[in-house]
Amino acid sequence: MTDTSPQPRPFRTVLVANRGEIACRILRTLRASGIRSVAVYSDADRGARHVQLADVAVRLAPRAAGAATGAATDAGGYLSMAAILAAAAQTGAEAIHPGYGFLSENRGFAEACADAGVVFIGPSVHALTVMGDKIRSKNHVATFGVPVIPGVSEPGLSDDELITAATDVGYPLLIKPSAGGGGKGMQVVDEPAELADALATARRVALAAFGDDTLLLERLVPTPRHIEVQILADSHGHVIHLGERECSLQRRHQKVIEEAPSPLLTAEVRARIGEAACAAARSVDYSGAGTVEFLVSNAAPDQFFFMEMNTRLQVEHPVTELVTGVDLVDWQLRVAAGEHLTLAQADVTLTGHAIEARVYAENPGRGFLPSEGTVRALIEPAGPGIRVDSSLAPGLVIGSHYDPMLAKVVAWGADRAEALARLDRALADTVVLGVQTNVEYLRLLLAEPEVQAGRLDTGLIERSLPGMRFRTVDEPLLAAAALVLHARARAEAPARGAGPWAAANGWRLGPDRPTQYSLATSATDTTLVSILGEPGGASVGACVVRIGDGPAVEASLTPVAGCPNAVSVEYRGITRVVDVVVVPQPGGDVILHLGEAGVTITLVQRSRARQLADELDRRTRPAGQVSPDVRSPMPGTVVAVHVATGDRVEAGQLLLTVEAMKMEHKLTATTAGIVRITLQAGGLVTLDQVVASIEPEPEPEPDPARTVKGDPE
Repeated sequence: MTDTSPQPRPFRTVLVANRGEIACRILRTLRASGIRSVAVYSDADRGARHVQLADVAVRLAPRAAGAATGAATDAGGYLSMAAILAAAAQTGAEAIHPGYGFLSENRGFAEACADAGVVFIGPSVHALTVMGDKIRSKNHVATFGVPVIPGVSEPGLSDDELITAATDVGYPLLIKPSAGGGGKGMQVVDEPAELADALATARRVALAAFGDDTLLLERLVPTPRHIEVQILADSHGHVIHLGERECSLQRRHQKVIEEAPSPLLTAEVRARIGEAACAAARSVDYSGAGTVEFLVSNAAPDQFFFMEMNTRLQVEHPVTELVTGVDLVDWQLRVAAGEHLTLAQADVTLTGHAIEARVYAENPGRGFLPSEGTVRALIEPAGPGIRVDSSLAPGLVIGSHYDPMLAKVVAWGADRAEALARLDRALADTVVLGVQTNVEYLRLLLAEPEVQAGRLDTGLIERSLPGMRFRTVDEPLLAAAALVLHARARAEAPARGAGPWAAANGWRLGPDRPTQYSLATSATDTTLVSILGEPGGASVGACVVRIGDGPAVEASLTPVAGCPNAVSVEYRGITRVVDVVVVPQPGGDVILHLGEAGVTITLVQRSRARQLADELDRRTRPAGQVSPDVRSPMPGTVVAVHVATGDRVEAGQLLLTVEAMKMEHKLTATTAGIVRITLQAGGLVTLDQVVASIEPEPEPEPDPARTVKGDPE
């Protein structure tokens, strides 16, 4: 039910120690409650939306040079306790809301807040201490009757001890860092031969991300469902739960789509799992909002096992808010101020169904590698039952410094079918031009029969991916892109001078010559589009278009009234309406959004210089030989260099590891030879930057002692 009790102002000023969509969401409740808000921001976030929404914004010190994204060494950014507390003192903030991630579950930060006389909007130091460690929390809740997964959860075990203990745990098993969360560092091991390498990777990632490489092993529950329970507690001993969320749709242990309630649980199991979550919270005298996560067997849905407790707000909290009518951030503020929880368990009812999709800056067509860019145009969905928690704004620069999540699109419906349909429509109406997103992939995932039927498990996405067919560019879209560039040529013609030679209509003394546009549709494929005809302002009419070696056909382009970025292209009897922008840079990449499919496609205009360099490289390289250059498939930070300049490497040998936005990518040699690397750990790389080159191994010098001389006669 919706809470209708009076809304006091527990604090006058609250600082939000976070960024992105969660900072914007917290700021929204602060404004509704009449509380003065303070934002903090790094240099990378100077133009961010949360900075604009807050009443006051304080700049944090620059990031430490070469600091790994999100690592504990980022002493100058959002992980700087001293900088954030100084901002609180400077602005008179009485309380700090940490959001999620960063310092939200940091015991040292909670203690520092207490020492500074600032309220930490979160649980007690005791709760953070117990629940912030997966080993400690698992052993702790087991003594309070909460069911746990079989495994090894003893601190301080070496790799050899873990390998020995794995025999009793059994395979397949899961390696989990004891500190941290979000799937960071988790490794699935199917057989003993894989364990040693997986432990090394998990330790390195855990140490870099959390400053703690302690690991635990757990039995991997086959076809599990990830179900979590939202709890709310005050400092006076009152604990309730607000139902559960289904979070089984995950990729690489990262949640993608979440919903409430779970389509799996019966009312009886919901009550039992809710009480188990409350028992876990009571065991540490918890106060505030928190989430207890469980694994539930698909084969036996009445059995559930405690995984961990997140002592903070969750990314997916909006679905709970939509089905309960409870503002969780508002209750966090009130509980932190010492108020009594006025909601009883009997007051909590779940009405309808809500589903959330996370919009990421990533390229599903390139293995979900992170993307970056500038938001050139933005349309966010609205309508009955639609909620968008977003950090996006036109002109916002999306880099590789932080988590790739840009927004959450959430839909509520009277039942699950209506919620699914509304979410699909909302995603189709989401337009983000300038940054590659996963919106098309989200729609394909929602359309999967298993998702529609609610037959979910944590491995469903990995099984579904091979069958997903992402939309590729077709001839009408290629024509649209080239015609847009052709229309721009008319606007740019005066800058090239007057007279017929400067026109963009292909005029020559002899037969007219088509204007050619070279458009790269992927890392390896390029299409040449020829246009004969003169553009007329924003429109291009009665032009002759030829795509590749295809036939020459008439085509036209006209703007759509009332839609700043929309154009209508007619090509071979096919009419398409697309949202389109041209990136203002040399070459001018073309970004198209196809509304009826909710698909965004970027076409890179290849300059003459790039075409010439590629052609020379192709002609001088021996037939069948791959390029000797190794390029980074994503922008990010080099976290490990595995070879040195001058080393001899084999094709496929590991050279470097690059990390961006919580993802590691291993770069390997394209061919055998002598490697040359100019980067070192901590260095930053851009998309497609050459990170290594491999030269052929020189022929050995002939040995004079073994030279056979000819017959002197």
